[in-house]
Amino acid sequence: MTTHAPDHPVAASSSAHAGDAASAAGADVTIVADHLTKVYRVQKKPPGLMASLRAVFQRTYAEVRAVDDVNVTIRRGELVGFLGPNGAGKTTTLKMMAGLLEPTGGQVRVLGHEPFKRERAFQRRFALVLGQKNQLWWDLPASESFLLNKEIYGVSDAEYRRTLGELSDLLELGPLLDVQVRKLSLGERMKCELAAALLHQPDVLFLDEPTIGLDVVMQQKIREFIGAYQREHQATILLTSHYMDDVKALCERVVVIDQGRLIFDGALRELARRFGDAKLLTLDLDAPVTREALAEYGEIVTWEPARVSLRVPREQVSATAARLLGALQVHDLAIQEPDVQDVIRSLFSGQLREESPHPSPLPEGEGEGG
Repeated sequence: MTTHAPDHPVAASSSAHAGDAASAAGADVTIVADHLTKVYRVQKKPPGLMASLRAVFQRTYAEVRAVDDVNVTIRRGELVGFLGPNGAGKTTTLKMMAGLLEPTGGQVRVLGHEPFKRERAFQRRFALVLGQKNQLWWDLPASESFLLNKEIYGVSDAEYRRTLGELSDLLELGPLLDVQVRKLSLGERMKCELAAALLHQPDVLFLDEPTIGLDVVMQQKIREFIGAYQREHQATILLTSHYMDDVKALCERVVVIDQGRLIFDGALRELARRFGDAKLLTLDLDAPVTREALAEYGEIVTWEPARVSLRVPREQVSATAARLLGALQVHDLAIQEPDVQDVIRSLFSGQLREESPHPSPLPEGEGEGG
């Protein structure tokens, strides 16, 4: 059964933290998810003919919690990375925020609306871009789909020309507009998909893997466009991506979901400190040392006779550093947090597990990476 939120701009929350965060931000709050949950009921059937016959008369079901009690608050103008391994519940969450799926429990409000009600006033103010789905007509030029979107969203002729001109300049669409979509490359299609989604200048943009499958040059161009559009229009953007370069280039704040549950919400740099289970010790030595002599101190990352880097478990850093200073002729020693990319790689490979089942939404002022 779906729980509907009361009809006012910020959802009333049974979570004191979510309510406090929303109240503190006031009119700047764009997205509020309060105990957001999506449960699917799926049929279970053992393999085999007899099991199939029994299932006709006696079916067994199981519940799959795709999204489980998620609380998050996003303010106007934030560009937030939404991260997690495959099957974590990212796309399901985005679809509930866009109104394509109805929550099983909890509530979500975007721009003061309940998305699943699909009110006209709400639909004119957001866009959803799925990296592996097309909204353009395959056999028509992109310009024809643009005109269709113009009519659907009620964009005036003057506004349409101005916006299309701006998007064409930013995305270099000129040569592509009159070419059949089926004849465009993947990168060219994605640029046209973004333009189609932005013709009505939405206040909220949900981007689900917008650079998936693109070459590195096109990925960079899409990233530059997203950043420029967000700065120019102060749009609120929620971005999912498996490419760490996307996240590092665009997002100061990240939200991490795993197995349907929120496990982190904060600054990108804080992610490495909180989830990295090791630190990097880099030593400049006055006298050379062999690899064998270093092996007892930690995992050797790089080695030169007079300069080495070791990966050391976080809880052993102080003791290991003291041992190294006592045993070797150390000219300089630096202790560094793990690279965010290594942390995300561990996350996507399923090595990170839930650390905090109910993290609090960010206090006032921390939404911009603090």
